[in-house]
Amino acid sequence: MAKVNPIQVEKFLKGLDYPASKEDLVKHAKKHGADQSTCEVLEELPDQTYNGPTGVSKAIGQIDREEGKSKS
Repeated sequence: MAKVNPIQVEKFLKGLDYPASKEDLVKHAKKHGADQSTCEVLEELPDQTYNGPTGVSKAIGQIDREEGKSKS
């Protein structure tokens, strides 16, 4: 997965009504001009409901940590 800046992800999710599903996150980000790497990261998130930007950032961080472990 490509590394993305959590602040950049939040920018693309600005105005999204939470709680939101993973599908809602991806659709909203695409609608607001998210680049391909941001969309790919959002599509890799667990299929669950997110209660706010903090939950999204935590999930992205969790994926980053898991990928780091698998590369070692």
